[in-house]
Amino acid sequence: MMHKPKLKQTLLILALGSTLLAGCNSLSSSLLSTDASTDAIQQLPKTAIDYEKFTLDNGLTVIVHEDRKAPVVAVNLWYKVGSKDESVGKRGFAHLFEHLMFQGSENYDDEFFRPFEEAGATGQNGTTNTDRTNYFETVPTPALDMALWMESDRMGHFLGAITQEKLDQQRGVVKNEKRQGENQPYGKVWNRLAEQTFPEGHPYSWPTIGYMEDLDAADLDLVKNWFKTYYGPSNAVLVMAGDIDVATAREKANLYFGDIPAGPPLAKMDSWIAKRTEEKRDSMQDRVPQARLMKVWNTAPAGSTDSEYLSLASDVLAGGKNSRLYKRLVHDEQLATSVNAFVYDRMLAGQFMIVADAKDGVSLSHIEAIIDEELEKFLKKGPTEKELQRIKFSQAAAFVRGTERVGGFGGKSDILAHGEVYFGDPGHYLKSFDAMQSATPAMIRKAADKWLSSGAYVLDITPFPNYEHVAEGADRTKLPSTDGKASVSLPALERATLSNGLKVVLAPRHQTPVVSMELQFDGGLSGRLGKPGLPGLTMAMMDEGTASKTSLELAEELETIGTSLSTGNDFDTSSIYLDSLKVTLDQSLAIMADVLTQPAFRETDLERLRSNMLDGIRQEKASPRSIAGRILPELLYGPGHAYNTPWSGSGTLSTVSSLSRDDLVEYWKTWMRPDNGTLIVTGDTSMEELLPKLEQALSHWQVPSTPMPSKSISKMPEPGKATVYLVDYPGASQSTIIASQLVMPINDDNALAFSLMNDVIGGQFTSRLNMNLREDKHWAYGSYSYTRNARGQRPYMATASVQIDKTDEAMAEMLKEFKAYVGKKPATNEELALVKTNRINKLPGTYETNGALLGSVSTLVEYDLPDSHMYDYANRVESTGKEAIRKTAKTALHPDRFTWLVIGDLNKIKADIEKLNIGQVVVLDREGNPVAQ
Repeated sequence: MMHKPKLKQTLLILALGSTLLAGCNSLSSSLLSTDASTDAIQQLPKTAIDYEKFTLDNGLTVIVHEDRKAPVVAVNLWYKVGSKDESVGKRGFAHLFEHLMFQGSENYDDEFFRPFEEAGATGQNGTTNTDRTNYFETVPTPALDMALWMESDRMGHFLGAITQEKLDQQRGVVKNEKRQGENQPYGKVWNRLAEQTFPEGHPYSWPTIGYMEDLDAADLDLVKNWFKTYYGPSNAVLVMAGDIDVATAREKANLYFGDIPAGPPLAKMDSWIAKRTEEKRDSMQDRVPQARLMKVWNTAPAGSTDSEYLSLASDVLAGGKNSRLYKRLVHDEQLATSVNAFVYDRMLAGQFMIVADAKDGVSLSHIEAIIDEELEKFLKKGPTEKELQRIKFSQAAAFVRGTERVGGFGGKSDILAHGEVYFGDPGHYLKSFDAMQSATPAMIRKAADKWLSSGAYVLDITPFPNYEHVAEGADRTKLPSTDGKASVSLPALERATLSNGLKVVLAPRHQTPVVSMELQFDGGLSGRLGKPGLPGLTMAMMDEGTASKTSLELAEELETIGTSLSTGNDFDTSSIYLDSLKVTLDQSLAIMADVLTQPAFRETDLERLRSNMLDGIRQEKASPRSIAGRILPELLYGPGHAYNTPWSGSGTLSTVSSLSRDDLVEYWKTWMRPDNGTLIVTGDTSMEELLPKLEQALSHWQVPSTPMPSKSISKMPEPGKATVYLVDYPGASQSTIIASQLVMPINDDNALAFSLMNDVIGGQFTSRLNMNLREDKHWAYGSYSYTRNARGQRPYMATASVQIDKTDEAMAEMLKEFKAYVGKKPATNEELALVKTNRINKLPGTYETNGALLGSVSTLVEYDLPDSHMYDYANRVESTGKEAIRKTAKTALHPDRFTWLVIGDLNKIKADIEKLNIGQVVVLDREGNPVAQ
């Protein structure tokens, strides 16, 4: 359970394998400066987050934002406690307590997620970082009382629910979460970075997840004292955003939270930057596929003007394809596969980081010399006006998209809570925007010179208010009812066909000035023309330049108008995705048409992307989950099947090495034609407005004379028995277990029953597999089962990453659960009622964003499903009976014939797995080839 950093940093942090936990700090999308250079910038829409703040008599700060576009309310409760409030011996307590608070309270002693699943909550989680802990969920409006009752019950009525059994259970879960993070490539980097960049005793000198010895030392008295110290209302901020007004919010906040005592006064450190002047060099080894360079400077804390300026500087240096370091290291000289720079904002101090991954054979010293050279130029002259303007617009455009949601990571409730907890001002994002808006190249250069010219690592007392609490509060004898269904209003689909034969499907939605679209073609990984990796490489090359624009010119043009364009494949289709502000839709469509009809496929770009894809394949072979995605296709589908290809789309080293420009052109010409595609559009437009724009942009794109392509997706017979395949991963502290088989296509009449059936066994947090391996045994951080969508037979997988010494026992437990499920312990009325109400009640939150709506319409198109599949979904779920679900389990699941894949240290697990006698044991290498024993 983690909280994501700034939106523009999220993918980077996750890609670095991070257990780094940080808060959001988004920018306002108020109008940019009046001297902006283009009409698009001048027309940039203004998005405001109106709110009202008040404080209950017991000290609880409450913030309310009204947004009536969907019948949902985001509840976001932030406690002002994080790992910086710990001390040696208690490191990891804040995060451990986050887990404990999901284990029930005095008046609801059960899994916290259960009533929320029944109510249809979306975006529910809890996270901890160095500075705060938060709990959040978005619920249909009728479930708001339940959500507030639950949150207030664990704030004011939790102490008596903490037991030794629960402590031991969640201690085990957290330790497995720590193992899982550290078991990934680069997973141990962040512990080292925290310890080495801050002095001993500094609150940021240990990782948020803590250390095993401190977790082991946590006893009931210490844990209870931690709760009594930090989890009172005077140390918390509650945000309600969405389908609610201030008067209702005030009444409900007083009802549910007003009777809770404030909590003790606290002493808190204001800042400790710990800036260094001397360089510090360090090295470590890890099981990683590439060498990585990290340069870290300790900088100004979050909220400071310098921190805002450094954020802009980081984007100029390494924030995208047109950044200075990317162009030189990745694009031009091709010395690195990636380079990124970002500011890690925190209350006491910030950090500026540059991270580069070297290509094979390139020394880190060479890369560091180039980084130092480019940084020196930047410190002397700063950014250009053009660079700075582009970054400003890009950040503002990102904020417009982020404010579409009321809840979840980076949504409006998150932005308001972050401002209040970190700066005492829910509207702090406006100050952040003002700093960005007024920044000049000279200001950026000055701030960078102050903080980045030396000290690289080469890694406020005020009277405590007299709080009072009311004598009585909410009824704690029962949980508030979630009865009452929130209706979902989806736009009617409109259809048209362009003069060139391209089908158009539109779902208009006008609340946010954004238009999203997917141009979907039959093709995908299954249309690889006999060449694994070809679909992935072709679609990756589509946005690498056109006949009139280089890759960097195309990226700059998109960034300048705040448009995102991406490409991708799944099993059956290939797609181009476009996300545009309404004010720049004409320019965005022109760019998409250029990318679609005039891809350059330049040899220099091809060789660069080929090299990066080959490096990516090597990285896949270093990660257990990725290894599984390369080996399972062969095991499930066998040779020659359309779906037998690495599911990442990366292909193999040999096939990718042999692909030519002609191969890419052939794939493009074969599949990407008007009569083989459908354009799916959602957002702020109408068919009357859209069609002329599309005709103009795509008038030159016509159906070729060659016949329409086709594919053959054969049906595979079921295996006669189970087989266990093992892949050696020496030194692993966990084993990755996957039990798999093939099931019916997504458009099969029984697909919905199968999906509901799977929710019970492994598709939800409260499913049987997760309750067993995580909550009961605490051998794993989680265990789930799922399918990948496909027109043909779909791969079904039950997975768990477990501590190494429990591998065989975990496999036995998984098999036991499945056999019982299809045998003497089928789905119960209670289980089915929970999963069905969950699916129905979470629909309002499911369709909050354009992207979610686009995804659902895309599914209709791709799998030739009727509109009722989406519009009548709730009725179809409700009418799916218990017997149909039980029958589906018996007929579709075959535990005795599972294909098992286990990746771990075979010296520790192989003999015990063989003793299980599940099936024949076969050892494979990381390519999927049998290994002689």
